[in-house]
Amino acid sequence: MPAKEKTLEDLFLHTLKDIFYAEKQILKSLPKMAKNAESEELRQAFETHRVETEGQIERLEKVFEMLGKPARGVQCEAINGIIEEGKEVMEDFADSEALDAGILAAAQAVEHYEITRYGSLKTWAQELGMNDAAKLLDQNLQEEKKTDQLLTQLAEARVNTKAA
Repeated sequence: MPAKEKTLEDLFLHTLKDIFYAEKQILKSLPKMAKNAESEELRQAFETHRVETEGQIERLEKVFEMLGKPARGVQCEAINGIIEEGKEVMEDFADSEALDAGILAAAQAVEHYEITRYGSLKTWAQELGMNDAAKLLDQNLQEEKKTDQLLTQLAEARVNTKAA
């Protein structure tokens, strides 16, 4: 018997599991990033985003519920690699003026990953007629974009200048 052809719905569910895992890993790493940040503004941005991430996980759980599926993640090597790279920056630049610039850049790599995932998921949800799910995913997407903009402002206004 031939294998069942994979559908957009299958891809949606897989990617939903991927970002669920990613958000859980990010939630674990944000306190360490906040602790290592020297800039009070950067530390506060990480603390704020930790609270937002908790809300994003709750919205993802609602999407799983809408699908009648358990809220479970799948191992995501991409986010694991991005987070590991951030840990290496924190270790390698621990006593450097460039520490905050490195932490901020690592955080933006995370944000960009999340933005691509949420953008795809929102579009697929709309395509699949899951408009309520699309709205929840769009809330997460907008928060990620806002965080990325804030990090860019911090980098340009203070963090990169201090590192130079």
